[in-house]
Amino acid sequence: MVEVGAGLGVLTAQLAKRAGKVIAVEVDEALCEHLRHRFEDAPNLSLVCADVLSIAPEELLRHAGARSPYVVAGNLPYNIAAAVLRHFLEASSPPKRMLVMFQKEVAESIVASPGRMGLLALATQLYAVPRLLFTVPPSAFRPPPKVESAVVHLDVRDEPATAVDDVDAFFRIVRAGFSTPRKQLRNSLSHALGLDATAVEAAMRRAGVDPTLRAQALSLEQWAALYESLRRETA
Repeated sequence: MVEVGAGLGVLTAQLAKRAGKVIAVEVDEALCEHLRHRFEDAPNLSLVCADVLSIAPEELLRHAGARSPYVVAGNLPYNIAAAVLRHFLEASSPPKRMLVMFQKEVAESIVASPGRMGLLALATQLYAVPRLLFTVPPSAFRPPPKVESAVVHLDVRDEPATAVDDVDAFFRIVRAGFSTPRKQLRNSLSHALGLDATAVEAAMRRAGVDPTLRAQALSLEQWAALYESLRRETA
């Protein structure tokens, strides 16, 4: 188990009872000192005091003398949620699954289906199958936040849901499509990519995508087809 943000060690203690090996990552030095004392007699726990985004997942495993398969758990703050997901899902040694808590609105955006899919849903669902398990009320926290939270289960795919030869280029096009989400997709892409609107519309029709749709309406497979078509159009 890799726990992101061990905090005071409440979840860590439960994981240590059940997992063969726990790698607890915590960035706050004061909390790390607390965790060192609390778990000094836990032989199956390895504490890493660092920003999880600064260490590749395979390096975390090596540090603890562990290896795949592994599972990621944690309560992810809003401001780093997307970055942590991508950090693990795009790693050379991705986890088998992730059980993570987010603000409820973030969780709902991750599991969204076509018609409501945003950039976070696409970036997650390319690599994993997410399910929203349950919500967590503010009263479960100290101090209680002003928002609800939710736990999401992600089964990591053996291969990406759709094949794209250049992930960075693919997401440049996706981000361009969401640059003005209220506009029709052909206009968003034309403006953000600096392409002629007629050429963009032709590429969309070749990909089987209605040019009048908005970005959130497309499925992951449609984005992949559009990516390939735009590449040919601009080659």
